[in-house]
Amino acid sequence: MFDRPLKILFVSSEVVPFAKTGGLADVAGSLPKALSLVGGDNMGNDVRVVMPRYQQIEGASYKMDFPVPFKNRNETAIIRESSIEAHYQGERRQVPVYMVDNYHYFFRERMYMFEDEADRFAFFCRAVLEMLPRLEWQPDIIHCNDWQSGPIPLFLKTHYASNQFYNRIATVFTIHNLQYQGNYSRDALAALGLGDEYAHPDRLEFYGSISFMKAGIVYSDVVNTVSRTYAEEIKRPELGERMEGLLRKRAGDLYGIVNGINYHEFNPRTDPRIYRNFDQHSIVNKRENKFGLQKEIGLPAGEVPVIGLISRLVDQKGLDLIAETIDELMAQEIQFVVLGSGERYYEQLFESIRARYPDKMGVYIGFNAILAQRIYAGADMFLMPSRFEPCGLGQLISLRYGTIPIVRFTGGLADTVHDYNPATGSGNGFGFSEYKGQALLDTVSRALQLYREQPEQWLRLVKNAMELDFSWARSGVEYLQLYQEAMNKRLALRQIA
Repeated sequence: MFDRPLKILFVSSEVVPFAKTGGLADVAGSLPKALSLVGGDNMGNDVRVVMPRYQQIEGASYKMDFPVPFKNRNETAIIRESSIEAHYQGERRQVPVYMVDNYHYFFRERMYMFEDEADRFAFFCRAVLEMLPRLEWQPDIIHCNDWQSGPIPLFLKTHYASNQFYNRIATVFTIHNLQYQGNYSRDALAALGLGDEYAHPDRLEFYGSISFMKAGIVYSDVVNTVSRTYAEEIKRPELGERMEGLLRKRAGDLYGIVNGINYHEFNPRTDPRIYRNFDQHSIVNKRENKFGLQKEIGLPAGEVPVIGLISRLVDQKGLDLIAETIDELMAQEIQFVVLGSGERYYEQLFESIRARYPDKMGVYIGFNAILAQRIYAGADMFLMPSRFEPCGLGQLISLRYGTIPIVRFTGGLADTVHDYNPATGSGNGFGFSEYKGQALLDTVSRALQLYREQPEQWLRLVKNAMELDFSWARSGVEYLQLYQEAMNKRLALRQIA
């Protein structure tokens, strides 16, 4: 694909294992690993990651510090360094992780939701670019993720446009969830170091605000999101979050690549967190994970089908459909295991269901990484009835562990889950399209019917699921192709200039 390894800087506001609030951190902690080991002739690439250094992060070593021009003053950025280890087909490599440290902006009790958010991430983006020549490292690609890194493509085409060090760098901007946009008052222009002329609909202005998400979309060389279906959905008013017109305008530069998962970490054959290891050749051992899960969550152990749900407990996840149909669901011979936290309404909802159905509903409010793995391994089915889902990781992990997803066909769920057809043996799960409780009920009933009445077909379905490849190695190749696209566009613009 390339005649040399690429130099790739991956910019994210959160990265596993250092800091996490959602799926972005999982992607940022795993995609760079795959990119470091996959490339033309398997030569790998020089991949580095950069993120803020939050108060909770320990152990990163001092590398350098320097002044950053910011709001008519110089603000100090301290760069610390750690690493994440990549594993792929027996190879190992350390991926450097740089952390931008500043006591005033990042030494706080949580990661987000402060009044000076625009200042914090404008400073972060400026510090990232100021860091590069001091590292004496010039990336071919800067891969920006979500609104927190949206100003980087903007800065490259404004503050750094005449600096020869930066003018070959191409940018990719990935939208993980369009709902979160980083929209601020016009005062944000001062943090960006730009004048009022940028408060224009063709630039940063967005319904009276200054939008960091829009900055990434307008000024990056190419834009992508985390599934092909979501890339189409966000060009329509229903899921476009008022940016559908802008995204249609950039449709020729808008791509969709489904996320992957780390197959080294999520491996039922070796996972130390589950009760009994298994693979597609020893599926019978999966049942011991169900019995262990039932006991741990406080449900009667037995062969009853278990449906798992691991989720942020928010409206996006289709939980209102569950609330609408819960009595009909509980009338089935099933057990339901829920792990998550979020809106208090939904936390209380599931706690009240457990009180009404103590032998059928198991609930853990909060996050528990070990219990999550045991649900993926021990449940028979995995429920994701999302109202919208840019990609989703839960269905990918559940497929890896032979736990059959039941989903609403939207975004990445539509790209990765396909209805099982007993006549042909094709498909890997069950799904519905209409956002209605009855559609959810009907789909769960179809899955339960196959599970109970056609055990040989169910076993075939489980094998189908476990033999799929949703590893980052596959998606990593698609990202390398996207980087080539961005580099070509950047080169064309330079030639025109």
